[in-house]
Amino acid sequence: MRDKITLACTECKRRNYITKKNKRTTPEKLQFKKYCPFDRKHTVHKETK
Repeated sequence: MRDKITLACTECKRRNYITKKNKRTTPEKLQFKKYCPFDRKHTVHKETK
C-alpha cells in the first residue's frame, strides 16, 4: 500500500526529494519544510504526481 511520491519545491518548482507514504492512512497531499539546494535555504516542499 505504500507508494513512492516526489516532493517539489514551492519556490523553484524543482523536484528534489522522493519519499513513501501510505495512501490509505494519509489521503491528503503531504507538505514538508525541507532544504532546497537550488535556492540554498529551507522551503516548503509539496507532494506532486
